[in-house]
Amino acid sequence: MFKSLRPLVFFPTFIILVGALIFSLVDLALFTQYTKIANNFVLSHFSWLFSLGSFYLLVLIAITYFSKLGNIRIGGENATPKLKKSRWFMIVLCTTLAVGVLFWTTAEPLYHLYSPPESWGIEGNSPNAVLFAFSAMFLHWGPTPYAIYAVPALIFALVFHNLKLPYSISSSLRPVFGKYVTGRMGDVIDALALYSLVVGMASSLGTGALTLLGGASQFLPMEKNAVTLGIIIAIIVITFVLSAARGLIKGIARLSMVNFWLLIALFVFTLIFGPTLYMLGIGVEGLGAFLQNFFRLSLFTGQAASDPWPQWWSVFYWAVWFAWAPITAMFLGKIARGYTVREFIQVNVIFPSLFVLLWISVFSGTAIFMDQKSGGELYEILNSGGIELLLYHIFGELPLGTLTSLILVFIAFISYVTAADSSTDAIGDLCVKNFNAESQEGTGMPIKILWGTIIGLVAWIMVSTVGVAGVKSLSNLGGLPATLIILCCSFTLVKWIKNPALLKG
Repeated sequence: MFKSLRPLVFFPTFIILVGALIFSLVDLALFTQYTKIANNFVLSHFSWLFSLGSFYLLVLIAITYFSKLGNIRIGGENATPKLKKSRWFMIVLCTTLAVGVLFWTTAEPLYHLYSPPESWGIEGNSPNAVLFAFSAMFLHWGPTPYAIYAVPALIFALVFHNLKLPYSISSSLRPVFGKYVTGRMGDVIDALALYSLVVGMASSLGTGALTLLGGASQFLPMEKNAVTLGIIIAIIVITFVLSAARGLIKGIARLSMVNFWLLIALFVFTLIFGPTLYMLGIGVEGLGAFLQNFFRLSLFTGQAASDPWPQWWSVFYWAVWFAWAPITAMFLGKIARGYTVREFIQVNVIFPSLFVLLWISVFSGTAIFMDQKSGGELYEILNSGGIELLLYHIFGELPLGTLTSLILVFIAFISYVTAADSSTDAIGDLCVKNFNAESQEGTGMPIKILWGTIIGLVAWIMVSTVGVAGVKSLSNLGGLPATLIILCCSFTLVKWIKNPALLKG
């Protein structure tokens, strides 16, 4: 295993994580204090960069779609797809959504409903607050985060499949920066991206474990403690590592297909048995509010009125999306061979965004409707029981509540595993020297097992001691270098838009 390892990529992140774990175990209060200070520094000093950068990437992907570059085929004119478009879309959707879209699309709109930005002059729990909640939901989960993933993913797909450059984040920088991002500098760039993703996965795994425990505790006498959290995290880690080890077709693609159809079933069930007319009406009206507020909300930093809302929500989300994006991009780019750039944008941005907009209309609409009709009961449950109990409560109010809640636990499990195994697959490939997508499919398995174990341990120790907030702070710290990497990569795409012929021949 160590003969094929890229030491400058693997060991820095490994040492940082182990050091953070030891620090938290030795002096938890001091560890929490330092991570909070560092996290607040990043969010307060770079809010403008996260907001402007995310908006810029959305504009750039739109320009790319309508440019001549859109006709270029990933892998060359004679390249054939490895995946059918339908299966490709399922993988993209399920490996980027994760468990967050299940639970936050019911919890988050309630926060916005009762606590909109003070500087906007919106009264909490008012009709205007309802529309603002939908505007924020469409912004945080719609086209913008998919553009953050798609720009680096498209660049990597073209440099890897068309220009035949190495399987490395730094390869996406080489068309512009040349020799300055090769050798050790390239390893440093990959190490920064690896750190961002690994800590982000640990944060997500900790949140996922709490969510699954909240669901399972409704059917089994389980208390929230280190033992039960450890058991759930171990089950999740074993599952996604085994799936990643089985390779793209046998593992990730099949799991994504199961996950996709379960999500569709849940969507249809809620649409039929929930407040259907309200969902449809508020979804359309909310979309109008989103389009009306799009520019102001996208570039809202809170600086003018010292409003902390953007740092609590939008800027925080952008930092998280950016942290995941570089290595997620490598996986999305690797599976895109054989399709045109325009088809890539359709499958990676347009179709998932439309799916999420419909999903938000149904699930956020249901949450707000039930809360309004119950006089704020759902908001009270959210504050007392957390996001992990809110969605189960909502389904308990619908027909077949016990059955659907049980199915929901399984969907949450599959959703996290599907997202995690794609990232683990990319991590394993990144840490291996001279990776080749054709001859080395499924290689790096010991690395994938090792990283899966490390991520599980970090998530377990952190969520059992410092809590998910501590892990998220580490994740946000990874968002800044990841943002800088992606924005530098974007210059490559700008260069190709001006001269698509650079990818031919």
